[in-house]
This record gives sequence, structure tokens and C-alpha cells, in this order.
Amino acid sequence: MRIVNERKISLNLLHNRLHPLLKSFVEKGPAGCSMQVMHNNETVFKDVVGFADKETKMLMKEDTIFRIYSMTKVVTCVAALMLYERGLFLLNDHLSDYLPEFKNSKVYEKNEGGAVEVVTASRPILVKDLFTMTSGLTYGGNENETQIQVVKEFEKLVKNRESLTNHRLSQILASIPLAFHPGDQWHYGLSHDILGALIEVISGKKLGEFFQDEIFTPLGMNDTFFRIPDEKLHRLASLYNREEDGRLVKNENEEMDMQFHIFPEYESGGAGLLSTLEDYSRFAHMLANGGEFNGKKIIGENTIKLMATNHLTKQQTPYYNWDYLKGYGYGLGVRTLTDQAVGGINSSIGEFGWSGLAGTWVLIDPKEKISAVYMQQLLPNFEAFHQPRLRSVIYGALK
Repeated sequence: MRIVNERKISLNLLHNRLHPLLKSFVEKGPAGCSMQVMHNNETVFKDVVGFADKETKMLMKEDTIFRIYSMTKVVTCVAALMLYERGLFLLNDHLSDYLPEFKNSKVYEKNEGGAVEVVTASRPILVKDLFTMTSGLTYGGNENETQIQVVKEFEKLVKNRESLTNHRLSQILASIPLAFHPGDQWHYGLSHDILGALIEVISGKKLGEFFQDEIFTPLGMNDTFFRIPDEKLHRLASLYNREEDGRLVKNENEEMDMQFHIFPEYESGGAGLLSTLEDYSRFAHMLANGGEFNGKKIIGENTIKLMATNHLTKQQTPYYNWDYLKGYGYGLGVRTLTDQAVGGINSSIGEFGWSGLAGTWVLIDPKEKISAVYMQQLLPNFEAFHQPRLRSVIYGALK
């Protein structure tokens, strides 16, 4: 029998502090936001503030649907670890055992004269490298040759109107030399998208199908998907840019809704899901509760501990240098608190989670059986301002 955590959260403190804080966020940030906090299988706080669409005056509601972007990564990593628990792969397996295109990977490397050359990787990419962002895979960009080539390949896909699948992406990225030798650095990128391809190969199901069968249906997550049904489209919150003068301007860039416009068939394990406050709270609290929610067992407690353990080596840690994540290490796809003093953080050691591009955020604490989900749709996302303050309030109400 599971021993229920005896500590309590002051509901009055939580409401009296979180509600005005959310209102202050909306006054200076997003058009609207929402938040849910759960403790010991009970919702101890839920609030919605502001608008889902400012122009039409559509209010933010409990069933508003959000682009959760990189909070998809936590779902993907949990799904992969479910297959790990079934003995279908090991973390130290070579990725090429499952995705042969990654056999004999190459790396872009600067020679003594400063010129970029292509060399053979010092070791194979391990499955674990996908989880920990130490694979050498990147997003597109202009900081290094790998990023530049990723951009070019995506431009080709768009120009040629090619469809994109996880298998096709795996082939494309495997053809581009890595940004560094596997295991040498931590670098945020498309590793979890390739983890999605791995899930498809091992499970024999499309990524969205696996999510639906193994996670969403058991947890009652009825509003989480890669493609939003037409009858639910009216519930999707609008995405806004906040200009320097404070004006909110609706962001209608098709790249921000890639799953609707550019690659509608693509199921991105790194950033493709849409969800609601309630749905993602169910998922988060399942993890806070040792892998079980409402009698449905999704994943083992020991596996969650493994996920929330810092996996970065001393060599990799300097590259994990996002200022607002001071005090956190990086586990199997999640930030994980390792040092309260360095970060000035009042949550528990081992508290973990991640966030999304538009400012969505999840906090999971198995020790205290606390989960928290915050939703908004804003660029820039103000995550370094919003999220630490929300965390401080939640733990300040714990007694």
C-alpha cells in the first residue's frame, strides 16, 4: 500500500498568492493564462485568467487547448521508457541497432587551421544520447554547420512539397554530420524527435497511436493530440507576440503551427502536441504519484526515479548553461533539481519537469506528490520571470 504524504498545502495561501500573481502576468504578458496544482491526487488550485483570443474577447477557459511545444518531450520520453520497461531496448544500445541510417555517423569538426572538415564519430550514438540531448543532433540555426544544413534540408522539404514523417526525418538527420562527437556535449535539438522515430520502430505503431493507446486513453486525456479535430478548433488559444511597446500582436506564422499547415501529417515527438490544462495535469500527476493515476498504472516508480536523475557528466554540464535553470541538472528528457542553493530554489531535490516555447510549464515532485501545470501562448515567453515565481509560491504554501 502506498503511504500518502502527510504534508499539507495551505489552500488559502495558495489561492491568495497565485491568483494575483497570474493576474499580474496577464497585465504585463500573455492575453490569458491558466494553472492547476495537484497534491496527493487532489486538485488544490485551479484558475483561469484573461483571454484565449483578445480580438474576439474569447475568455480563457478550463478546456482551452494550447500548443505545448516542448512539453511534448516529456510525453515522448515517458513513452520510450515504457518500452524500455518491457525489455525492448537498453539505454546503452547503439541507436543504429534500431535506426540503421545512424550507423557510422560523421561529425563536423574544425581542424587546426579553423576549417570545418568531416570526421568519423569517436563512438556511436547511444539511445541514451537521444534522451539526454548528447547525441550531436541539433535544431536548425546558424551557429554551426550542422544547424545550417538542417535548415537547408527543411527548406528543400517545403520547396518540393514533400511530406514529413519520423522515419523520413531520421533519414535526413542521419545524412548530416553531427555538431559534436556523441556524448561530448549537451545541446538542445531534435534528439527527442528521433526518439519518436525509435518508438515507432520498436512499437510498430505511429507515434500518435502509441501515445493514444498507452497514455492518453488510460489517463482520460481526451483533448491531447497532434492534430486538432475540426470540432475542437474553436477552443484553441491564439498565439501572441508581445512587442517592445507592450502591444499584443497575434502570431499567424505558419511555422508556429507546422502541424496544421506545413507538415500536417508529421507527429513531432519534440514539439507537436496540443493539450489542455486538465489533460496535462493528469499526465503530470501520474508521474508525481509514482506512475499511477486513477487506478491506471502507466510506468514504474523506479523508472521515474531514473528519468529524474541527473545524467550529465562533468564534461557535458558546462554546455547546459541556461541561466534560469541554475541549480538543475538534466535527466532523461527533463530538468531535475540538484542544488537548491545555486538556483535559490525552495522546491525538493529531484523536482523535475520541462517547459514549452510559448511559456507552458510543468513541475513534478514525487517526494511531495505535487504537480503543477501552467499554460499560456506568448512570444517571448517570459519563462525566466513567470516559472520561478510560480514555483516559489507553491512550495511556500507547503506545511
